[in-house]
Amino acid sequence: MTERAPVLSVRGLSVRFLMPGGRRVDAVTDAHFDVAAGECLALIGESGCGKSVLASALLGLLPGNARTAGSALLGELDLLAADERTFARTVRGRLIGLVPQSPAAHLTPVRTVRSQLEETVAAHTAVRGRAALREAAEAAAERAAFPVDHLDHHPHELSGGLAQRAATALALVGDAPLLLADEPTTGLDRDLVDRTVDELRRHVDNRTGDESRALLMITHDLAAAERIADRIAVMYAGRIVELADAREFFGTPGPRHPYSRGLLDALPDRAFTPIPGLPPELGALPGGCAFAARCERATDACATLPPLTGTVACHHPHAALTEAADRA
Repeated sequence: MTERAPVLSVRGLSVRFLMPGGRRVDAVTDAHFDVAAGECLALIGESGCGKSVLASALLGLLPGNARTAGSALLGELDLLAADERTFARTVRGRLIGLVPQSPAAHLTPVRTVRSQLEETVAAHTAVRGRAALREAAEAAAERAAFPVDHLDHHPHELSGGLAQRAATALALVGDAPLLLADEPTTGLDRDLVDRTVDELRRHVDNRTGDESRALLMITHDLAAAERIADRIAVMYAGRIVELADAREFFGTPGPRHPYSRGLLDALPDRAFTPIPGLPPELGALPGGCAFAARCERATDACATLPPLTGTVACHHPHAALTEAADRA
C-alpha cells in the first residue's frame, strides 16, 4: 500500500466480542493497511468506531471474550498470533511504544514519575548508573515537555495534561520501531498539542543507522493529524472506509468517502455542519454500507457492502484527484 517497506502490515484484521446470550459485537472488521518506515498514519473516526480496539489487538490487550482473525506483521512477528510472554518480554516498550488513551490509569500510582522513567530507561536502553539514569530520565521528560521540577511528583498530583506528557515520555524512551499513540493530545492546550505531535514526528524522522521507525496515531484531533500525518485512515463502524494521502485529504480535492468529507465539514474552521444521525451499534450492523442511513448520496446500491477498492470503500465516492483535474 506504500512504496516504502512497511514496519507494520495489517491484513484482514477483525475483532469480535462474544457477549452473553450468544450476541456478538463486531468491533473491527477486515482492516487492511500498512505503516511504512518513516511514515505517520493517522487513524481517525468518531468515538466507538473501533480505533482503540484495533490498537489493543496490536498490543495483545484484548479481554478474554475477544476473538481475532487476520494478521498484523511487525517485521516477521505476527502480533495476532503472539502469546502474552512474547508481548511482555519482546513487544511492549521494545518493539511498540504506547502513548495510552488514559494515562492516569497507565501510570503506577504509588511511584514518582522520575522512578518510573528511570526504570523504563534501565529496561529499554543500555544506560546504567544512578547519575546516568537520572540524566536520561530528565532528557526523556524534556522530549515530552514534561517539567523537570514535577518529576518527583506522584501521578495523582498531576493534571490531566501533565499525566499525558508523562505517559508520552515513557513511550518515547525505548525508541521502538513502532510508536502507537492513542489520543496523545488529550488534555493538552494547543501549544502543547503542537509540541507533542512534533516530538512524535521526530521519533519517526530521526533514524539511527539501519533502524526505521513508524507512527500509528489514533486521534479525534484532525488539526494534529493534518500537522504530522503522511496518510489518513478513516474508520467507520469498525471498518476502514478510506485510506488517503494527508495533503489530498485535507486539501484538494479532499476526502472521497462521504463520511470522511462530513468529518471535515463538521470542523469549526470549515462548514461547522454536523453529520446527521448516529453511527449504528457494532452489535447490530446493517448488511450493506453502515453509513448509508446518514448519507445524502445513498442509493439502493448501498444495500450491498462496498469493498475497499483502491483507497475508498463506497459505491458513490466523491471525485478522485485525477478526475477533478480532468474536469478542470
